[in-house]
Amino acid sequence: MNTVNPRLYPSIRAILFGLTTMAALAPANADETCASPYMKKITGQEDYVYVWTLGEEGIGDEQDKLVTVDVNPKSGHYGKIVGSLSVGGRNEAHHSDFTDDRQYLWAGGLDTSKIFIFDVHGDPSKPKLHKTLGDFVAKSGGVVGPHTLYALPGRMLITGLSNNKDHGGRTALVEYTNEGEYIATHWMPTDSDLRGAVKTGQYADGYDYDVRALPRKNLLVSSSFTGWNNYMMDFGKMLADPQAMKRFGNTVVTWDLHTKQPKKVFDVPGAPLEIRCAWGETHNYCFTSTALTSKIWLIYEDGKGEWQAKSVADIGDPSKVPLPVDISISNDDKLLWVNTFMDGNTRAFDISDPQQPKQVYEKHIGAQVNMVSSSWDGKRLYYTSSLLANWDKKGKDNEQFLKLYHWDGKELKEQFAIDFHAEKLGRPHQMRFGAHALYSGLAKQQVGQALAKAE
Repeated sequence: MNTVNPRLYPSIRAILFGLTTMAALAPANADETCASPYMKKITGQEDYVYVWTLGEEGIGDEQDKLVTVDVNPKSGHYGKIVGSLSVGGRNEAHHSDFTDDRQYLWAGGLDTSKIFIFDVHGDPSKPKLHKTLGDFVAKSGGVVGPHTLYALPGRMLITGLSNNKDHGGRTALVEYTNEGEYIATHWMPTDSDLRGAVKTGQYADGYDYDVRALPRKNLLVSSSFTGWNNYMMDFGKMLADPQAMKRFGNTVVTWDLHTKQPKKVFDVPGAPLEIRCAWGETHNYCFTSTALTSKIWLIYEDGKGEWQAKSVADIGDPSKVPLPVDISISNDDKLLWVNTFMDGNTRAFDISDPQQPKQVYEKHIGAQVNMVSSSWDGKRLYYTSSLLANWDKKGKDNEQFLKLYHWDGKELKEQFAIDFHAEKLGRPHQMRFGAHALYSGLAKQQVGQALAKAE
């Protein structure tokens, strides 16, 4: 059994001190406001944007890929693609996110249920495919369609959209270690099995989509969407199918963060999608938007310490079904950006009073728009276009782009746009920010080497 030679303590302490000093002196980089609170918040200018991109038939190599774009204005490659890493085949690339130590980026495929784990700390400008998990369905007990990948301490919490029995919306939350080892499956509450939760309204559908945490309140919040049968169907065909239109989620669930015990099931009709929680230490609330009913919903703690959910604003004209998709909250909890896919617009809502959001700005981004990523300082907003391969618009309206805008508090001003079709890349879906100053991997490596040599 190896033991540490006391004479090496000063050397080890010196290494630790040096690495801590390096981290403290590291240049600041930007984070997105939707990031897990378990990831250290770093502010300033991001160096890269990683775009998880769907392969498209007849475009380039037709494979899903992680595209790296240089977004530092001081770089000679500003606004240019500096890397593209294909993963083989088309998996319905959708969402991605970092582990809590920010060393790895996990990215999921909604069709094949594969999870691709990229090493982004070795060289942030050139991510490498570290590992592929091909047994997610088997390990999880039948969960299909890994969607949100959300960092917990040493773990990834993954929402599923479907199951392998009927490919409907019944699904679960799944936990993995950062190393890619399966831990547990937590099935969503249903009418037939509420799993100890309280049903507050009409629905307990068992559907899932997004998840976010408020650690100070020991709270998880999950939303709901639809199953494989719908999200892999042609959009026009689905809209014309009355039975398919009934297969959408109508619930938000609150959970005990630590035990993963579901607590309350709320009626939130119309497919509530992304959840964004406030950052202020006394702001105990989160927002979501409903795709089919075009409303902003508030999930909040009332004066008695109980969690509630209510509709607080319309998004555009709900009768025209503008289809709200992604939302982004500012780090000062004053603005909520809302994208609507059908009209290609982004809207800013003043949420200073979360009970009464008010639209204060609107801009047309493109023929279609899906994701929005806001920098931590609120000065930059990135937009991508693709929703789902079979739901994107056809013909000339099938615009596929990444766009960067600067926000001065009054107006969005376009800085650059990349046409992913012209670049033969496919359909850009979701974005995550990358940076050079990631020292945690170096620290672990050098300390581990020092301890291994100690006897």
